[in-house]
Amino acid sequence: MSDETDIAKMIEQETLLVFDSFDEETALAIGLDIKQRVEAVGGAVAIDVRFWDRSLFTFSMPGVPDENAQWVRRKANSVKRFQRSTYRMMLERGGEDVMKPFWGLDFADYVFAGGGFPIKVKGAGCVGAITISGLPARQDHAIVVAAICVAIGVDYDGIALD
Repeated sequence: MSDETDIAKMIEQETLLVFDSFDEETALAIGLDIKQRVEAVGGAVAIDVRFWDRSLFTFSMPGVPDENAQWVRRKANSVKRFQRSTYRMMLERGGEDVMKPFWGLDFADYVFAGGGFPIKVKGAGCVGAITISGLPARQDHAIVVAAICVAIGVDYDGIALD
């Protein structure tokens, strides 16, 4: 798959994956789904599901260093600033995970890497982010998207990256 094809597919994901509502129970269900998916592939990640003003679900799997929690924070900041998935932003920048100096954003607080996805709610817009860190960028992205699909009843296979 080309980056252009993946970017088009991620735009489709971001357009389709909109919640009717989102609350603490939804965050818990998504967080636990992500944990189970990561365990199934033998990985370990830091997970954060948040509204912009507070975390709703935070969990670091055994063996995950604090560095991954920092990546989660930086990815969530990037989702908040640009309101799109961090893997899409990474591919749109030619695979680079760093900020361009002209944006005036500090690399200590922002990063483009797979695993951050906006929480969009009908009638409210982008209200938060679902973010994980610990697997390769594409896999982080895929696991988050799959969990969102389950939560809102969208067929993952129809919108998955190839």
